[in-house]
Amino acid sequence: MLGLPDTIEALLFDMDGVLTQTATVHAQAWKQAFDDFLRERAQATGDRIAPFDAESDYDEYVDGKPREDGVRSFLASRGIALPEGAADDPPGARTVHGLGNDKNGRMLALIHRDGVKPYPGSLRYLRAAKRAGRRVAVVSSSTNTHEVLTAAGIDELFATVVDGHVAERERLSGKPAPDTYLAAAAELQTDPQRAAVFEDALAGVAAGRAGAFGYVVGVDRVGQREALLEHGADVVVADLAELLGP
Repeated sequence: MLGLPDTIEALLFDMDGVLTQTATVHAQAWKQAFDDFLRERAQATGDRIAPFDAESDYDEYVDGKPREDGVRSFLASRGIALPEGAADDPPGARTVHGLGNDKNGRMLALIHRDGVKPYPGSLRYLRAAKRAGRRVAVVSSSTNTHEVLTAAGIDELFATVVDGHVAERERLSGKPAPDTYLAAAAELQTDPQRAAVFEDALAGVAAGRAGAFGYVVGVDRVGQREALLEHGADVVVADLAELLGP
């Protein structure tokens, strides 16, 4: 009924781009923060630096990763290194944490202005999974996970949430490492081989494969079906409702 192997008893969902229509909001916030930083740097150094591409750079360098990892990864692609700074650096600080906090503030402003919508097909799938007695969890690198789930009206559907705060507290490595997904499976008292991972990010799919989960579903929102398969997805769908059949 759920389009999964019969052995699967727990479902572990990424949030942005899988459950909620927030991946594009993340990309927009990253572009604002990075482009402002790059313009400032170009004015100071005279170097011309290619701006952040909200599709290709987002998918390649930041999607699915912890915020600071995304900052480091993208800046490295432009040959730039910044001091780490501290977690409470203000958005204007030219440090890894400062730039990450700048992006986070922009993200929250966009959410508060425009709200959050779940994907209708994902909502159908979640409700079908609950009716079928499956345990469900959210696994996201975002530190805004609870706020986004609440804004989307789906926060009470999940037995557990492993987010950026949990990862920091428990010292869990971010995707593509499988640590956060393994932590969610442990919270649900489920062997990874009896759990399915649902991801739209290449790093997230790679995490599902690295953790030897029983099934990895790639969700293709941006035309990267082949890349999702190459990174370890067992199946790729454009919308979770496809798994429910006709």
